[in-house]
Amino acid sequence: MPSRGAIGIDFGTTNTVISTTDADGAAHLIVFPNDGAEIVAFRSALSFHSDPQAPSQRVVEAGPWAIEAYVEEPLETRFIQSFKSYAASPLFQDTEVLGRRYRFEDLLSTFLLRLRAHAGGALDEMPATAIVGRPVNFAGQRPDPALAVARYQTAFERLGFSDIRYAYEPVAAAFFFARKLKADATVLVADFGGGTSDFSLVRFTRRGGEIQSQALANSGVGLAGDAFDYRIIDHLVSPELGKGTSYRTFDNVAPIPNRYFTAFARWEQLALLRASRDMRDIRGLRRTAVDKFKIERLVELLDDNHGYRLYQSVSRLKESLSAAETATFLFEAGDIHIEKSVRRADFEAWITPELTAIEGAVDQVLATAGLRPEAVDRVFLTGGSSFVPAVRRLFAERFGEAKLEGGGELVSIASGLAYMGLERDLDGWTERAG
Repeated sequence: MPSRGAIGIDFGTTNTVISTTDADGAAHLIVFPNDGAEIVAFRSALSFHSDPQAPSQRVVEAGPWAIEAYVEEPLETRFIQSFKSYAASPLFQDTEVLGRRYRFEDLLSTFLLRLRAHAGGALDEMPATAIVGRPVNFAGQRPDPALAVARYQTAFERLGFSDIRYAYEPVAAAFFFARKLKADATVLVADFGGGTSDFSLVRFTRRGGEIQSQALANSGVGLAGDAFDYRIIDHLVSPELGKGTSYRTFDNVAPIPNRYFTAFARWEQLALLRASRDMRDIRGLRRTAVDKFKIERLVELLDDNHGYRLYQSVSRLKESLSAAETATFLFEAGDIHIEKSVRRADFEAWITPELTAIEGAVDQVLATAGLRPEAVDRVFLTGGSSFVPAVRRLFAERFGEAKLEGGGELVSIASGLAYMGLERDLDGWTERAG
């Protein structure tokens, strides 16, 4: 295997993508063989369960294999995904998994080791230099970015990297995009992940055949595609499972607690709800609920572990609404059948709070740079939510449709990080921990 200059690691809330560079100057995405196919977007998920043959041993999986293990044995498996959301949280110290305490850096290094094992040998020999993407603003309330980077550092050092550098994810995407520029340009990069939306303004110039850059401003918000998913469920699904209805308690009628439905923010939380004390009360509602049919649906969804299938239905609806003004939401699992026609205009109304927050972050990055929209030459939209028409329209109205560009929505950050490794002035693009 030829030696590589650097490895770019885009550890995302939803997916992780890895890219490497060789002496030929090209970036190569790492592919993961899976059921006869090859994937480049490796799901950022972990599963833990005891080995039936040796109960003291833990069986650990990651990516799609973790999802498979969880779907097959939800109550016997501890499933963790979107754990990047806790990277910068001082409140998260550790979590107990099958009798062992795991800190964030333990989860991340465990995940990375399993990811490497599934790469079919492509990551057996790795360079000393790793360039790791990081969001402008980490998710969570009062995030501590220095804490997050320190945790990253510990995890990546465990994999053997001696030169670990960090670059803002939208700047990496900008670097990927800048390779296509034919002239100097001021570029706004909007990177929409699963948990964060980040924005960077970068001035690119070409001198002597090399790309030079000047970072002008960064901003971001701790929400993105996951929040869109929850809005769909909250408006389409939860009312069909009893949200907004009532139950009888003695001589009174009381509303069914909304906390039963907050677990739908992420599908893996549904198994935790089933194992919680609330589940006993939810089952009791089948006797006292005004609309017993809806509660029966809720109990079936939780008992039979239909959460992952539900989120697949949500993803299909989002994709359909990106291409059509009207689409059908269809969720079928067991005896549950929910089918509704959804207008794109309704979906856009549901996500108005998120769109407003995104718009505010764009205003902030422009204000910080002291630029008006007309001073921006190109707008590069990347990440899954960049396909949502309301998101794209927000940028078209402010900057003009002709300035908008996309491409490599899932791989631009990892590829950009790897290309950075070829730069002679690597310190100009990246920084080290501390």
